[in-house]
Amino acid sequence: MPAVMGGGAAVFDADGDGDLDLYFIAPAPGGSRFYLQQDDGLFLDATAASGLVGDGMGATAGDLDNDGDVDLYITRVGPDRLLLNDGNGVFADRSAAWDASTPGWSSSAALLDYDRDGYLDIYVARYVAFDPERVCSQHGGRRDFCGPTEFEGMSDVLLHNLGGHGFEDVGASAGITAVTDAGLGVVAADFDHDGEIDIYVANDADPNNLWIHQGGGRFVDDGVLQGSAYNRWGNSEAGMGIATGDADLDLDLDLFVTHLITETNTYYRNLLLPGFEDATIETDLGAASLDLTGFGTAFFDADNDGDLDLAVANGAVKRRPSALAPHGLWADYVEPNLFLINQGDRFLDASSEPPWTEHGLSRALVPADLDRDGDLDLVIANLDGPPQILRNLTIDPEAPADRAAAANWLQIRVIDPRLGREAIGARIVVRTLDGPRLVHALSTGSYLSAGPATVHLGLGTADATDGFDVVWPDGLIETFDGVAANQVVELVRGEGEVQ
Repeated sequence: MPAVMGGGAAVFDADGDGDLDLYFIAPAPGGSRFYLQQDDGLFLDATAASGLVGDGMGATAGDLDNDGDVDLYITRVGPDRLLLNDGNGVFADRSAAWDASTPGWSSSAALLDYDRDGYLDIYVARYVAFDPERVCSQHGGRRDFCGPTEFEGMSDVLLHNLGGHGFEDVGASAGITAVTDAGLGVVAADFDHDGEIDIYVANDADPNNLWIHQGGGRFVDDGVLQGSAYNRWGNSEAGMGIATGDADLDLDLDLFVTHLITETNTYYRNLLLPGFEDATIETDLGAASLDLTGFGTAFFDADNDGDLDLAVANGAVKRRPSALAPHGLWADYVEPNLFLINQGDRFLDASSEPPWTEHGLSRALVPADLDRDGDLDLVIANLDGPPQILRNLTIDPEAPADRAAAANWLQIRVIDPRLGREAIGARIVVRTLDGPRLVHALSTGSYLSAGPATVHLGLGTADATDGFDVVWPDGLIETFDGVAANQVVELVRGEGEVQ
């Protein structure tokens, strides 16, 4: 079962040279691989010397000791591993010393500073109490992978960072151990704009959790009352990955959750005060996913036109009713991935051309500007096959000038110099000629994955922004002047005008 569920990815600058590097995590012993990006854009396998040899399910990436480089937390079928970066892309295992060896089957993890002490805490979603001796089969007795309902669920874990030298599990006092569900996807952000970081968990066959922070480190699961636990028909679904972003441009964070074949993926539109509504049907986001099993997913502006598009990594976990590949070990499981373009009030399925028509067994998916040309590429982790890098050609030196002029962009890094790192959890409103845009500095990742916290914003034909309003994780609000398009801008705490 772990073999068919696993396949994580982390995209981050491991050695501090400004380029994004790649770490692919595999559940097979010794199966993970680490690649350093070179000056020519090629990747060098640096696994052996990096300290990243091993196995796992997924990862989250961030500066856990505030020393200016990116560390890794690797989720596993127990115990998890904490790996600290020496700044040059060489990692040391500090799991035991930092008391971060979470037991059980951990899936996805998210970074947040829930107590605003300046150090990043870790929320670890855990899956099921797996028994490798358990044998499962389909109707008719043909052996197949087990599903989550064959095992007991597990409570999640909240690791409180003790000032950059250790962790303490505070799940019980936070209130999250009261729930024992099969957690797979997790994201942490301020969903209700009350200044506190909340946590959303996609559960497999169980209702999803929306942990609303009450302050003081106490969380309450408000998923049912706020409409994000079940779909519109009141059914819990096989929640896998989560995409987060302001898809409808109304200045709050919406959610998109991927699911099992015969279920549709679900789009939860954020209405802020009343909570969320299932707007899957109205936005045409259901039909394309009905015959597929979705895992990693992301809202990202693929064409830099100013709104968020969607990508979904697919691959079955049980034998499909009809195989999509003629032969091979995984012929009964492979599926094509999905690409959906935002058209304002609905999404258009644009998956009918390569590379979206290729079949594979995909899991983690991360959008990132690997070649630093101003558009977002996609990194996809696959089972029983090489990973994929889908190069985005929106910004193309050979493209007509008028097309390039309609694809302006901005990348935003929010820096707190007191911490020496990007301020994960900061909320940013960018004032543009077409109206305000909401973005968040998050360690992106939906299923077993992590990406850079740098924000990417498509501007379309606009060649500048009018300004920025930043809500820092501790609640301070600063306003910054506008900048010209097509650059990476750093918004540094203390250099804006305090509101």
